[in-house]
Amino acid sequence: MQLKYTMLSALAATALLGGMAVHAQDADTDRSHPKAFVKDSAITTKVKTKLAAEHITSLGHIRVDTDENGVVWLSGSAHSREAVDRAIDIARNTDGVRDVHSTLKVKGDD
Repeated sequence: MQLKYTMLSALAATALLGGMAVHAQDADTDRSHPKAFVKDSAITTKVKTKLAAEHITSLGHIRVDTDENGVVWLSGSAHSREAVDRAIDIARNTDGVRDVHSTLKVKGDD
């Protein structure tokens, strides 16, 4: 049931972001410009959606931010080195991402 909910959420996010990403393609590099912000938000949402779709519970608490150049910044914690590496790999293989910077730390269960 939870996998079905995750897949439906991912599909809905993709459908909603598709139109926004088309309008954001011609944005300036000025982050204060609304179109640039939409582009950055679209990349962030794509990464978050892919992380959720993986349904890896060991991903822990990962924060995703994207700057105006398409660089994704991952911060927070995961429960294993493998989960950290997988999160970085997912971000790197997301459309629109030019680079990934990570300060993710391995943190055991609380």
